[in-house]
Amino acid sequence: MKNQVFRQLVLTAVLAMVPAVASAQIYVWRDQAGNYVLSDKPKDPSAKTYSVSPKETAQASDFRTTKATTGSRAEQFDDLIEQNAAAHGVSPHLVRAVIQQESAFNPLARSHKGAMGLMQLMPHTAAELGVANPYNPAENIRGGVTYLKGLLVKFAENVELALAAYNAGPTAVQRYGTVPPYRETRNYVARIKTAVDAAPKPKRIYRTIEIVDGREIRKYSTVETPGSELVK
Repeated sequence: MKNQVFRQLVLTAVLAMVPAVASAQIYVWRDQAGNYVLSDKPKDPSAKTYSVSPKETAQASDFRTTKATTGSRAEQFDDLIEQNAAAHGVSPHLVRAVIQQESAFNPLARSHKGAMGLMQLMPHTAAELGVANPYNPAENIRGGVTYLKGLLVKFAENVELALAAYNAGPTAVQRYGTVPPYRETRNYVARIKTAVDAAPKPKRIYRTIEIVDGREIRKYSTVETPGSELVK
């Protein structure tokens, strides 16, 4: 019931923000007082993104329910994510989850604090990383993954602390020695970890070798058995 009320609230806000004939996106987050804030722009790093698509008729009652954005907009950046993640030894699932949380894969996103692009780089961070154009996906992802890797190294590969530092800054994490007690930051870390945990994991392939009539017979399986060897 609570979810239905929330979805209706999101739907009502979208109808007020956009023409009935267009598809729309809406960003939702909680402010410091715990109240929901809805906007057609991602003005807060913790914002969750929803899309609303109308049917061909232009009646407000024809709008479909909201759902988190996924699909082709994210997939177009797969190669850049995979390349940069591999170059720095960072999980591509983690990079995707950070981008989804930061900008919902909008390369032109800009926060009210001035963070820019897919991975929401602040101006001074972009400059330090040699990112000349933060709205260029290739530059932004390169810089963002480099920065994320630096935080992972700084905090001994502790993903929670690295994510907290990405959101609240390394100084805040060092001050508290853990994820800072900020609702926004804790929600940010929790949502990204949930997304990473839900990402499909690559299958492991195991190989066993049997000798039959003096010949080696190789068998492959996704199930580990005694004596089997991990192939990939």
